[in-house]
Amino acid sequence: MITSKQRSYLRSIGNTLQPLFQVGKAGIEKNFLKQIEEALESREIIKIKILNNSGITAREASDIICTATGAEAIQTIGFKCVLYKMSLNNSTIELP
Repeated sequence: MITSKQRSYLRSIGNTLQPLFQVGKAGIEKNFLKQIEEALESREIIKIKILNNSGITAREASDIICTATGAEAIQTIGFKCVLYKMSLNNSTIELP
């Protein structure tokens, strides 16, 4: 569990990121979750865009992905969400 100060710090990092993945009409599948886990392990923080034709909201997608991967939802605004998971091997982000 991260504190509000840490969440604020991670939000500031997430604001500069470009979306790395898109959730489309295929939805959230096992292969998609595997790619997200790999990206979280290497980058620790990622931004995901949820397209209109996906049939789910950004909050719902964030909840599904966080439950499946063990990540923390940092921010959900509009059709984008920012996720964070501390890397086990190469942690590069120092939380305050």
